[in-house]
Amino acid sequence: MMKRTVLAAAAAAMLAALPAKAADYKVGILLPFSGVYAGLGAHIENGFMLGLKDFGGELGNNTVSVVRDDTEADPGASLAKAKKMVLSDKVDVLTGIVSSAVLGALRDFVHGSKTPLVVSNAGNDDATGERCSPYITRVSFSNSSITRVMGPWMAKQGIKTAYLMAPDYAAGRQMMDAFRATFEAAGGKIVGEAYPPLQGTKDYGPYISQAKASGAQALMTFFAGGAAISFVKQYKEFGAAKDLPLYGAGFLTSAAYVHVQGEAADGIIASLHYVPTIDTPENKRFQDGYKAAYEGKLGSEFAVAGYDAAHLIVKAIAAAGGDKAKFKGELAKVSFNGPRGPLRIDPATHNVIQNMYIFRNEFADGKVTQKVLATIEGVQDPVNGCKI
Repeated sequence: MMKRTVLAAAAAAMLAALPAKAADYKVGILLPFSGVYAGLGAHIENGFMLGLKDFGGELGNNTVSVVRDDTEADPGASLAKAKKMVLSDKVDVLTGIVSSAVLGALRDFVHGSKTPLVVSNAGNDDATGERCSPYITRVSFSNSSITRVMGPWMAKQGIKTAYLMAPDYAAGRQMMDAFRATFEAAGGKIVGEAYPPLQGTKDYGPYISQAKASGAQALMTFFAGGAAISFVKQYKEFGAAKDLPLYGAGFLTSAAYVHVQGEAADGIIASLHYVPTIDTPENKRFQDGYKAAYEGKLGSEFAVAGYDAAHLIVKAIAAAGGDKAKFKGELAKVSFNGPRGPLRIDPATHNVIQNMYIFRNEFADGKVTQKVLATIEGVQDPVNGCKI
């Protein structure tokens, strides 16, 4: 992998060649660089640095510098580090945040200090709902938006009954609740559900057997990271897909690790805001750049979130013209076509409005490709109690 310092140096060299600066904007990157989410943190940071390189030319006379710290996915430690970045390092904007618990811990501080925060992963619905803030802008997704689109789509495919399964924490519950609402509204029926503990579940066999015994026509799931890898492999080993086809939020077979799942991912249908096979110039530029920078690796939805966060920040800086007070208000006004398609920010919630893609994983010639089956354009959350 090309070292981050090399990519950062390339971005800095390009920015240094610009005319005399109007203002230097300091960006604080808060991501997990250790622990279970370290891989996601690396993907997001890689994408962010590539975004600075690709879009730095839009900065005009302004420059960007970066400071970074490890959240360890720990809410208390993250809050302390965010305070240091704002009060001591004097950052103008924070970005990153993988864990929704970390986002929850930071909310009151960024709101009270009026520090812009561009969220590049954490999906808790409340962050752009009842707990929204004019200083928080999300470029990733909300949990509900990922699975809400699957309910009517699956019903249109003739699926009348489904079984739900997800880890027992906020993201799992929110994703399954959103699917349930739209699936039932489309005439479907939920015949059972299970929520394995998030921590410590190694054997999904009993849960898979229970789902098979339900008589459902489909199993709708949300798993991510190591849990997704284990679940998909065990599902294959049980031969469950023959009687109970597997569907899910797209993190089930993320581009970040679907190559590890391999043949076990074949035939799984899922929904997500980004698929590497999107056929647009913007996505080709991103994937070509990512592969060139990082030893041929495929850019995942996590890398795209970092990339688009950088693009958003750069465009807001350019629009503000060196006025840092104005910059804070420009973040939610930005729109552009990126690797995932059209992206804009909802002024009522500061949540992202974007396409969702329903895709099928297809294993052939030793690798998995993700074929887009449907595109649902301009997916937008309801206000959900947000008052900005």
